[in-house]
Amino acid sequence: MKRYILSLLTLMMVLGTVFLTACATPSPTQEITPSPPPITEEKPPREVKPEPEEIPHFPLTIVDDLGRTVTIERLPQRIVSLAPSNTEILFALGLEDRLVGTTDYCDYPEAAKAKPRVAGYSTPDIEKVVSVEPDLILAESIHEKLVLPALEKLGLTVIVTSAESIDTVIKDIALVGQINGKSRASSQLTNNLTNRIEAVTTKTKDLPAEKRPRVLYVCWHDPIWTMGRKTFINDLIWKAGGVNIFANDFEKSRVVSLEAVVAKNPQVIIVSGMSTSGNLIYNSIMKETRLAGIDAIVNNRVYRISDANLIERPGPRTVDGLEEVAKLIHPEIFGTTK
Repeated sequence: MKRYILSLLTLMMVLGTVFLTACATPSPTQEITPSPPPITEEKPPREVKPEPEEIPHFPLTIVDDLGRTVTIERLPQRIVSLAPSNTEILFALGLEDRLVGTTDYCDYPEAAKAKPRVAGYSTPDIEKVVSVEPDLILAESIHEKLVLPALEKLGLTVIVTSAESIDTVIKDIALVGQINGKSRASSQLTNNLTNRIEAVTTKTKDLPAEKRPRVLYVCWHDPIWTMGRKTFINDLIWKAGGVNIFANDFEKSRVVSLEAVVAKNPQVIIVSGMSTSGNLIYNSIMKETRLAGIDAIVNNRVYRISDANLIERPGPRTVDGLEEVAKLIHPEIFGTTK
């Protein structure tokens, strides 16, 4: 009996082991599939919108370069530019869509050539100007005596720019931006230009007199036209590290005699490539026997500006002109132009 009970217990233990093993082993037909990854919705990148411009409160009263107080009733939508420099400012600020009239000489940037022509340079066609229904006209100081009174008599809003220095050019860019609700764009542009100007002037402002070459800028050759004080070209020459030989003799531009040039004895001559003259001005200066003994000729320091508009148009590209002239006057400081 005892042997029977032991056998029964042994059998029960064996059966229990088999049962536990069967439960721990998966069925041969059962597949274990991993859980799929969670589905995440892909979001498009967030669009970064430019900061909106600050539209000034209208009516807006400003003072232009002639000291005139002008009130602008509303945000201008139709602008006429009566000077290539003002056209370049408008394009640089992204205002070309509002430009409804320009001059025959507005050729930069390329798109400016496609704008309607309503003027020569000093002689706009008043009828054409009126026909494009401008709510803002950007004129130049050359229009002060005749054109400006005629436009004002018709009740048109006119702002006059008259840059006597590079600083005035920067101020004019800011003013055009403010009037047209482009204050942020003008601030970005003027900050960039100011930084470039300072990169030049930090190297020239402390130059002693003996390190500043005597410079003659020639706009035309027969007779010689040049610039006096109260011109941004005079200021540009000073900022570039030179001294304009006629700065103390007269204001604005004027004809000077060959004798006066010889007496001033410029050490550097920079000539314009004005209009379609090409090398005409340069060749005329180089071939003029009465100038053969001046320092600039003797030392081969007569230079052609790559594009006269860089320093004859008071617009955003004036700083390009400053950088180029600085290299011509002081290659030992700024390197040479290409």
